[in-house]
Amino acid sequence: MSRNQKFQALLQAGFRQYGLNYSSSRLSNVQLAVFEETENYLATYTGAEAALTVSSGFLAGQLVVQALAGSGTFIYGPRTHPALWQTTYTANNLSFEEWATQLPSNISTADANNIFILFNSLDPLLAKKHDLSWLNKLETTKNITLIIDDSHGLGVTGQNGAGIYSELVLPPAIKLIVVSSLGKALGIPGGVILADAATIQRLKQHPFFGGASPVVPAYLYAFMQAANIYEEARAQLFLNINYFLSGLKDRTLFQSFPDYPVFYTAQKQLYQYLLAHDILISSFAYPTPQHEPVTRIILNSLHTKADIDKLTSLINKYSAEI
Repeated sequence: MSRNQKFQALLQAGFRQYGLNYSSSRLSNVQLAVFEETENYLATYTGAEAALTVSSGFLAGQLVVQALAGSGTFIYGPRTHPALWQTTYTANNLSFEEWATQLPSNISTADANNIFILFNSLDPLLAKKHDLSWLNKLETTKNITLIIDDSHGLGVTGQNGAGIYSELVLPPAIKLIVVSSLGKALGIPGGVILADAATIQRLKQHPFFGGASPVVPAYLYAFMQAANIYEEARAQLFLNINYFLSGLKDRTLFQSFPDYPVFYTAQKQLYQYLLAHDILISSFAYPTPQHEPVTRIILNSLHTKADIDKLTSLINKYSAEI
């Protein structure tokens, strides 16, 4: 969205109205209506009871984790984003499916009565969509809260890009908190927390909320005016995804799932091959420099057919040579 000219025009209008930055606390006696208006809209859009915006997706995750720290047992899924980490985090090498299978046992053996289950809504690195059907089968007498990072889903997945919140079918006893960056598909440098109204009110009392600057209001102004622009861009993105797939002679080179613009490949040499032909794709170690590079094709709504034709032609040549 950052290169979308229609969106840029809305952002310029927002800068004229609100200025380039706004560093006041959300607890200040001076309040801008755009914050509450945006939060009400995000709650309705995603199907949540309430929403809270903060200056980044990382802060959204940390605000939730720090507010709940010490009140129960935290159980982390594989590759959970660092935004949801506490001061210490023990990674596991299980697949998401293996972890989900073991989860009921881990819940029952946990000492605490309050259980917080934290995971990503999907795997954006390996381009895998998680099967979450097991969630509505969890049987426990403990208090369970799901904390899901939907940063790589919101704006693309779900009905009209609304993400995972309203997609989940959960037993009434299980609480849901979704955190997300707004800076991926939506192009807004900020973050959001989606939850029940009581949880949002509790988070507003935490120093991490009152002590941090908010989202730059000009971006929220642009976001609130851009529903049609997002819809057009999302439709074009889906067309680009299908066009890319139709041009591949060997789809087994990539791992992906429908209507998602990320295509993971184990062929790390593809990065250098495409770079030699003036195409730069994503390939870097994550989440630390010590990890193995993850190589992916990532499409966006501004890619043209000519861009995609050049890309698929080179991929097909590479595929024929390996």
